[in-house]
Amino acid sequence: MVPAGRADTGTDGIHAPGSSGADQDVTRRAINTMGMSVALDIEARQAAAVKVAEEQALVRKAQAGDRLAFEALVRRFDREVLRLALNLVHRPEDARDIYQESFLRVYKNLHRFRFECSFYTWLYRIVTNVALDHLRRRTSRREDQAPVPEDAEGGTRDFFDRQPEQRAAANPERNLLGQELGEQIACALNRLSPRERMVFEMKHYQGLKLRAIGDMLGTSEETVKNSLFRATRKLRASLGGMR
Repeated sequence: MVPAGRADTGTDGIHAPGSSGADQDVTRRAINTMGMSVALDIEARQAAAVKVAEEQALVRKAQAGDRLAFEALVRRFDREVLRLALNLVHRPEDARDIYQESFLRVYKNLHRFRFECSFYTWLYRIVTNVALDHLRRRTSRREDQAPVPEDAEGGTRDFFDRQPEQRAAANPERNLLGQELGEQIACALNRLSPRERMVFEMKHYQGLKLRAIGDMLGTSEETVKNSLFRATRKLRASLGGMR
């Protein structure tokens, strides 16, 4: 009679080849998957490197006075610039002004670009600075210090007014509270300094990290953190009575 230990060994011997083959097959598939992932990562890196090289070549040509190269740069980034401007100032007509002024500054200061960062980061910084200047001018105008409610004949409508009304006639009190809420939030945002408001919106509306915001504004992450703290504190103080 075969000892139990030897019987177990025999069983292991019978199943070991199958288990080893399955393990090898799993390992082979894992290696193939890893290989494909690495290959895709290499391709992505190569594509990004080609894009950067093309971008730098266009910048150098534009710096040398090639007008067509500068126009190509504008076409490459025009949508991103317009989208960023619109996100920062929320008014299409103002965003178009910022778009034009930003590219004008780029054209005048292109010779100052030293390739120490990506061209887009440098461009983004210019756009945010132009937007900051615009917000400072806008907040200095009296008509922008507080939203103007819509009158019976039609007039200025804020964000909350433009939202679809749900049974407003059946619940006029709720509709009035919604308008008051919109006015309070708009007033609270208008009490922030332009830089505080921009940092707050870039963080909470655009989802950017503090370091990225610092890079875009040309300042340190700590300075951005302090601006965000001040903005949040002011908003809490202004909206503390809301329920």
